[in-house]
Amino acid sequence: MLEKMGEFFDDRLREYESHQLDEIDCAREFYPFTANCLPLRPVAKVLDLGCGTGLELDYYFSLNPSAEITGINVAPKMLQTLKEKFSRRAVKLILGSYFEVPFENNFYDAAVSVESLHHFTQEEKIPLYRKVLQSLAPKGYFVLTDYFASTAKQESFFRSEFIRLKGEQGIRDGELYHYDTPLTVEHETEALREAGFSEVCVLRRWGATCTIKAEK
Repeated sequence: MLEKMGEFFDDRLREYESHQLDEIDCAREFYPFTANCLPLRPVAKVLDLGCGTGLELDYYFSLNPSAEITGINVAPKMLQTLKEKFSRRAVKLILGSYFEVPFENNFYDAAVSVESLHHFTQEEKIPLYRKVLQSLAPKGYFVLTDYFASTAKQESFFRSEFIRLKGEQGIRDGELYHYDTPLTVEHETEALREAGFSEVCVLRRWGATCTIKAEK
């Protein structure tokens, strides 16, 4: 049974962080690695897409305590947890879908997303990535850490299963429901380049998980 995205994560809030860190291979490596990829200059402005409870921010604030974060998420209880964790940091939280929330133009030094964007197609991501690109200041960049399909066949299977389940439940297009439909790294890279990023490269791999950096 497919669950609405925000409800799915809020219902699992109690075990969310332990699941992310202990049940996902190499998570205790890729969260700090991602944090180390973000700007270290004082008062760096960072946009966090699908910020959850801020697991990468745990590491990032230890490196750059003066950073200013804008976090977007569809799960209100997760945002409340993040707010309480970082009550003494410069954190602005927005409840909503990053597909719909407007971003400030030419504003952020970097954008980041960890384990969030593997629910969407190339077609859905390209307009979002254009919006991210426009939000970045000159020389800004986007760091994406996520898990990816190993083959185009696997990617297609995940997507067809999601469509089948949506049909069975009568779910309309445009509604956010939780189901993992990762792209291949190649298709993710194509989406970022189609959106207009000038340089896209894989920084590191941990099995199915990769960190990709896309420069304005």
